[in-house]
Amino acid sequence: MGDAQRHLVTVVGLGPADASYLSPRTISLLESGSAVLRTKVHPAAEAFAHLDSYDAIYERAETFEEVYLAIVNDLVARAEKGPVTYGVPGSPLVAEHTVELLRADSRVDLVIEPSLSFLDLAWAKLGIDPVAEAVTVIDATDLLARRDLGGPLLIAQTWNSLLLSELKLHADELMGATPETAVILHHLGLSDEVVATVKWEDVDRTVDADHLTSLYVQTWPSAGAALGQLQLVIEQLRRECPWDQEQTHQSLGRHLLEESYEVLDAIQALDDRDDALDDLEEELGDLLVQVLFHGVLGSETGAFGFPSLTSRVERKLVFRHPHVFADTVAETKEDVAANWEVLKKQEKGRASITDGIPNALPALALVAKMQRKAQAAGLDVAMAHVQAERATAALLTLSAAVRSATSLEQTAEATSVVGDLLEAVVALSQLAGVDPEAALRANAVALRSTIRQAEGVTTP
Repeated sequence: MGDAQRHLVTVVGLGPADASYLSPRTISLLESGSAVLRTKVHPAAEAFAHLDSYDAIYERAETFEEVYLAIVNDLVARAEKGPVTYGVPGSPLVAEHTVELLRADSRVDLVIEPSLSFLDLAWAKLGIDPVAEAVTVIDATDLLARRDLGGPLLIAQTWNSLLLSELKLHADELMGATPETAVILHHLGLSDEVVATVKWEDVDRTVDADHLTSLYVQTWPSAGAALGQLQLVIEQLRRECPWDQEQTHQSLGRHLLEESYEVLDAIQALDDRDDALDDLEEELGDLLVQVLFHGVLGSETGAFGFPSLTSRVERKLVFRHPHVFADTVAETKEDVAANWEVLKKQEKGRASITDGIPNALPALALVAKMQRKAQAAGLDVAMAHVQAERATAALLTLSAAVRSATSLEQTAEATSVVGDLLEAVVALSQLAGVDPEAALRANAVALRSTIRQAEGVTTP
C-alpha cells in the first residue's frame, strides 16, 4: 500500500498589530473561503470577523496542550475536505506551537507564508540590530526556569501583570540581583502603543499587560552569564599576565588550599561580626576563581573545560539523589547518607566506601570521616560511656608514663596510646554533634588571643 494521503494546510500570520501590516497575498488567502483563525483576540482579526476561530476550544480545554492538539486535529479534518488556510497571531514562525505540531504531523502538507512578527516592530522601536547585539528571545514562562541567560533578552508573551511580577521576584529572590531598568513594549503598531524604559521594580506597574506586551532587558543577572564573564577574564589573564601564564594544575594546588581555609575562616566568623557575610562572599569568589582557573587549564589541553566540569558534577548530583530525581524513597538524612554510599561505590567501581578518602586530610578530620564511613557501613559504633572509658584508660596510661619519666614519644606503644585517646575523643565529639576539627581550631584561636593579650598586642 502507498503512503496515506496528505492534506494541504497553509499557515498565514496576522502580523504584529492591525490589518494594515498584512500583505495582499495574506489578505487574499484569508479571504479564500477556507480560512480559520486560531483566535480572534488580536487587532488584525477585527478585519476578518466573519471567519471561524478556535476561541471556543480555549474556553473548554483544561491545558494549553489540549488546546493545541484539538486545533491540529480540527485542521486536519477540514483539510480532508480541501485545502485550508490557518491564520495565527503575529508570524507563523515565532512562538507558534500549533505550527510546530503541524510540521511534525504526517497527515499534513504544510505551507507557511512568512509575515511580520512583533519582533520586527520591537527591533525598530528599540533601535537595535538583534544579531549585532546577540539578543536572546525567550518566552516569559521559560525564563522562570533558566539560570544561564545573561542578556540582552527580549522576553515575549508577558501576557499579564502577575507574570511580570513573577519575573521581578525571580530576579530578586533567585538571582540575588536585579536589572536596573527594562523597556516595556506594549501594543506595538497600535494607537495606544507604549515603549517606555522603567525601573525594574516598576515593570509590573507601568501598563495593563496582555498578549501584546513584551519586555526588553539589556542585562539579566544570571549565574550562567556571570560565570561566563569571569571565565573570559581568566582566559585574558592567561594570555597577557606573566604570572598567570606560568601556572599549572600543580602550582595552583597550594593556592586552592589557602583559599579554602580563608573561606572556612570567613564561615567561622559569621557569629561574631556583622560584616562577616561580606567577607564570606569575597572569599567564596576567590575560591571560585581557583576552580575556574583549573577549568581554563583543562580546556587548553583539551582534557576538560568548565562546561564539561559542571555537566559532570550535575550528572553526579542527579545520580546520587534518586530520592529527588527518581523513585527511590529516603525519608531521613540517614537514609540519604546510606543511599549515597551505595551509589558512590556503584558509580566509581570501588571495592570499599573508604576508597577515595584523601589521606592528606588533617588527622582529626580523617578519623572523623572514617568513623562516619564505619557507621554508614553498618558497623557498631561504641556508645558514649564506652568511648569515655577508652579515653580515660588511655589518659591514665599517659599520665602514669609521664610521672614515671618514661620517654613515650620514642615507643610504638606511646603512639598507639595517644592514637587511642584522640580517636576516642573524636568519637565522643561526633556523638555530641561536635566537629572535632572545628572545636580544636576554635581553642587554638582562643589560645592565640590569650598569647597576644599576654604580649600586650591588641587582638584584631
